Amino acid sequence: MMTLTDLGIRDIRDGVRAGTFSAREVANDFVAAVAKAKPLNAFLVETPDHALAAADAADAARAAGEAPKPLAGVPLGIKDLFCTKGVEATAASHILEGFKPQYESSITQKLWDAGAGMLGKLNMDQFAMGSSNETSAFGNVISPWRRSDGGNAALAPGGSSGGSSAAVSARIVPGATGTDTGGSIRQPAAFTGIAGIKPTYGRCSRWGVVAFASSLDQAGPMARDVTDCAIMLEQMAGFDAKDATSLDLAVPQWEAGLSSDMKGKRVGIPREYRVDGMPAEIEALWQQGIAWMRDAGAEIVEVSLPHTRYALPAYYIIAPAEASSNLARYDGVRYGVRDLPDGAGLQDMYAATRAAGFGDEVKRRILIGTYVLSAGFYDAYFTQASKVRALIARDFERAWETCDVLLTPTAPSAAFALGEKMADPLAMYLNDVFTVPSSLAGLPAMSVPGGLDAGGLPLGLQIIGKPLDEQGVLNASLAIEQRAGFTARPEAWW
Repeated sequence: MMTLTDLGIRDIRDGVRAGTFSAREVANDFVAAVAKAKPLNAFLVETPDHALAAADAADAARAAGEAPKPLAGVPLGIKDLFCTKGVEATAASHILEGFKPQYESSITQKLWDAGAGMLGKLNMDQFAMGSSNETSAFGNVISPWRRSDGGNAALAPGGSSGGSSAAVSARIVPGATGTDTGGSIRQPAAFTGIAGIKPTYGRCSRWGVVAFASSLDQAGPMARDVTDCAIMLEQMAGFDAKDATSLDLAVPQWEAGLSSDMKGKRVGIPREYRVDGMPAEIEALWQQGIAWMRDAGAEIVEVSLPHTRYALPAYYIIAPAEASSNLARYDGVRYGVRDLPDGAGLQDMYAATRAAGFGDEVKRRILIGTYVLSAGFYDAYFTQASKVRALIARDFERAWETCDVLLTPTAPSAAFALGEKMADPLAMYLNDVFTVPSSLAGLPAMSVPGGLDAGGLPLGLQIIGKPLDEQGVLNASLAIEQRAGFTARPEAWW
C-alpha cells in the first residue's frame, strides 16, 4: 500500500499545496520512518520537532490563503557537515563531538526559508574523507540494499555522503543535502540507486559547511529522481557574500527547463574512461546509456581527455594538502574536544587532542597533506599536481568544442561489502576514478541509476556538463532516467 513516505519532493510539495494531505501528516510519517530505521545508523541526530514545526507553519500558511513556499511541507535530511544552529554538527568526528553552532549554514538557511523542515543530521565519513562511510567516528552507515544472489553481507552505502544516500534510498527522507569533493554525492548515489548532482563549483555557498578541501568542496542535492534534485538545487543555489568563492549569478529555473529531448545535442564518450579491469557489467551499462542517448536524439561522438590518468594522483595530493591546512584549526582551544594530560603544555595538548579526536583516515590525509606542503617537497608534489589540474581542465575545455555533455559510468563497481576495502586505502581511493576529473575542473556532474548488476545492486551512469550548464546535465540525466525506467528499491529488512 502506498504511504506518504513513498512520495518524493515534487509529489509532497504538490500534494500539500492541493490539500490532498497535510504537511503535518507527511512529517509524522517520515519521523516514524526515521525512528524505525535506526539499524541503518543513517542519522546521528534526530530533530522531529524541527520537521513538525515547519510542517505546522506550512499548514497554517495554506489555511490563511498565503502563497506556498517552494518547499513547504517537505522534510529533509541534512548531512552532518552543515552547521545547524543549536543542533550538534560534528562532521562525524570525535574532535567536534558536542559542538552546537550558534549560526546556520547559508544553504540550510535557504532551505528553511523555502519552507523545508529538518528530520535530522545524517551520518557521513569523518570530515568527508572516505568512500564507504566506514570512517565515521559514530559507526558506519549500512546500505539498505542486499545482494539478491544469496549473499547477505552488509554493504557500503558509498561515501562520504553515505547517510544521505542510505536515507533517501530507504525512503526515510524524500531528499537530503550532500557534499562532493571528489565524488561524494555521485558515488553514493550510484551505490544506492538514487539521483545526485554536484553543481558547478561556486553555485552553492560553502559558508557554514565544515571544510575538507576548499577549492573542491561543493554542496548539492540527493533525491529520488532528477526532477526532485532540480527542485532542491534551485533552493540551495545562489550568491552568498559570506563565501568568497560564491558565483554572483542568478539561479535558473531548472525544474521548469527540464526536457529529455536531446535532439541537436552531442554526447561525448571519453575513451580514457575505459580503465583496466573495469567489470563487463559496467561496460555493458555504459553501452546501454549510449543507446539511450541515441534514442533521445543525441549524436554520439568520441572524445579524448588525455590527462585523465593523472587525475586521481593529483587529487590525492591537492585534497590532503588543503585538508592539512583546514583541519589545523582543530586544536582543542576554541571548540570541540580537548584532551589535556596532567602537566601538559600547549604542544602536548595539541598532540593529545588531535590523536584522540581524529580518526585514522583523517590522520593519514593530514600527514600526506603536510608532507606535500613541506619545504623541499612543495614544488615536487603540490605545484606539479596543480599544473596537472590545469591540464585536466584544459582537456575538458577542448572536449566542449565537439560535444555538449559527457556520458561515463559513475563508479567502477556496484556497492562492496563493509570491511572489504578498508585495509587497502589505494583500492578505496580507486572508487573515485570516474568522478574526480570533473571535480578538479569544477564542472557540474550528476549520477542517475541505470540498472542492476547480477547481484541485484544498483549501477549508476554519470553526466558531466560544461561550466554553469546544470540544465544540460539535468536534461541529459532525465533522458537516461526515463529510458532506464529504474524502479527497483531495497526491501525493508530493518
